[in-house]
Amino acid sequence: MQIRNIAIIAHVDHGKTTITDALLRQTGMVEAGVSMDSNALELERGITIYAKNTSLFYPNPNKLDGREETTKINIVDTPGHADFGSEVERVLRSIDDVLLIVDAQEGPMPQTRFVLKKSLELGLKPIVVINKIDKPAADPRRVHDEVLELFMDLGAHDEQLDFTTIYAIGREGVAKKNLSDEFVNLDPLLDLIIEKVPPANKDNTAPLKAQVFNLAYDNFLGRMAVCRIYDGSIKDGQEIIAKGEDGAMHKGRITKLYTFEGMKKKEVKQAESGDIIMLSGLPNIYIGETICDSEETLPLPSIHIDEPTISLNFLVNDSPFAGREGKFVTTRQIKDRLDKELEINVGLKVDSTSFDSYKVYGRGELHISILLENMRREGYELQVSQPQVITKEVNGVKMEPFEEVTIDVPNEVAGVVIEKLGKRKGLMMNMKQEGNTTRMIFEIPTRGLLGYRNQFTVDTRGEGILCSRFLDFKPHVGEIEKRATGSMISMESGKTLAFSLWNLQDRGTLYIGAATDVYAGMVIGNTSKGDEMTVNPTKNKQLSNVRASGSDEALYLVPHHELSIERGLEIISDDEYLEITPKSVRLRKRYLTEADRTKAMRAEKGLSF
Repeated sequence: MQIRNIAIIAHVDHGKTTITDALLRQTGMVEAGVSMDSNALELERGITIYAKNTSLFYPNPNKLDGREETTKINIVDTPGHADFGSEVERVLRSIDDVLLIVDAQEGPMPQTRFVLKKSLELGLKPIVVINKIDKPAADPRRVHDEVLELFMDLGAHDEQLDFTTIYAIGREGVAKKNLSDEFVNLDPLLDLIIEKVPPANKDNTAPLKAQVFNLAYDNFLGRMAVCRIYDGSIKDGQEIIAKGEDGAMHKGRITKLYTFEGMKKKEVKQAESGDIIMLSGLPNIYIGETICDSEETLPLPSIHIDEPTISLNFLVNDSPFAGREGKFVTTRQIKDRLDKELEINVGLKVDSTSFDSYKVYGRGELHISILLENMRREGYELQVSQPQVITKEVNGVKMEPFEEVTIDVPNEVAGVVIEKLGKRKGLMMNMKQEGNTTRMIFEIPTRGLLGYRNQFTVDTRGEGILCSRFLDFKPHVGEIEKRATGSMISMESGKTLAFSLWNLQDRGTLYIGAATDVYAGMVIGNTSKGDEMTVNPTKNKQLSNVRASGSDEALYLVPHHELSIERGLEIISDDEYLEITPKSVRLRKRYLTEADRTKAMRAEKGLSF
């Protein structure tokens, strides 16, 4: 049986998972309604967070003698969001070709460029799938030309430029090779994979050589490795060696061996060259290590993973409401959970040298917020500091991360977006109009982008699309004008009253509603004028025996902006903490009383008391 190994890559929401699900349904590997996005957060957000392996079996006729052969197609579904780029990078090293999915209306977007660049650098020849051609504004011919331009911009060689294009509607599970053809099912795509993707190497007699490209964790089996077998075969119970590129090695015995069938793991006694497997038995295995059966075997080139761009501190929650909702609240419990995350989340780093906090490094706000959301759902309670970009010094020059931002907005709000990004040190690289939409491309420091997405949603009335990708570390650009609002801070503890909030809602935006428990030092909203304001949200209306005009006026409260983890990470100030519990997300000042905040501010400026 022949094996084909492919990855499905694309920008976020261009249809990777939808096409994968349709392929699995058509070949009978899953039932209707089952999706590759099985994680609760993936289902809620409609995005892929973790790269996943699956496989299908496709019977195709042998062109030589007309007999039917069955081909196993291993598919790796990858995330489309830039924060999970480390998931994509290591997957591309384990496969033989990629399906590049591009939206027939949006065309190539920032993550399209990122994943295509990685593929071309590895010498792969992508198959381009122009998806969603049933959209009202779809223009597959224009998108094909834009994809060709992107290939040329990224330095594709002649063979890569001669890519094959197929057109699809993933949601309906149909594809066709030419725009003039009739839609049937996804057989044209499957036939194209068999025709264009080279068969995986099948030399079962060679010495074993496999490489780890993903990790998993099982409560009973411990750390597990997902590998591509390049040479030889591997057996359950076999003695193996894991070697790093630096020559370090450790030995172990395989305790469980799995291959993939559909969305399930299938335990096997032996796996052959070319297949993708999962194994346990090496508790210290890591991404990029080569698994072999001889100390003389040279390791495969290591898999490089881009470094983190932001950091923040994880601390024990010490607010007045600490311990009310959480099950895991101590420093040790938080450390154990972060250590467990490091087992599989290779884009994350943790510095635990401080005795009262852990500095966590990640690829972006979404990357960190997914971790925090998972922790709160598991019963953890903690607080985190404001995210800070990671800077480094190169040849005596301070460097900071920059990102390329692609923005699609209605023409009438383009000016507002240009003004806001200009203040954040964004430099416009390109701008073009198509109909009522303006597409702009900026280069901007990651610092300038932190905290902007919510403001962007407001400025574009929810009609704008903002996507970014990490570019490189470039010289530091100095101070950035960012926050135009200040914090509205509670001076009292108790339950909020509608009367107080009714008076406060004209001063800014509230994060809480009536009858909510608050404590002194908790941030209950923002002020539109940009100055911090200490208020009493628990104050009731003064009652008297005299009936005055307007005393029976009805109170109308504007719906408050409830804090989510992502929104909290965007708006948090450097003197605040985001308090995260299984049921609540609160913003608070680091120092809860006005006196303590004044002392801290004077101490920071070196003033005497």
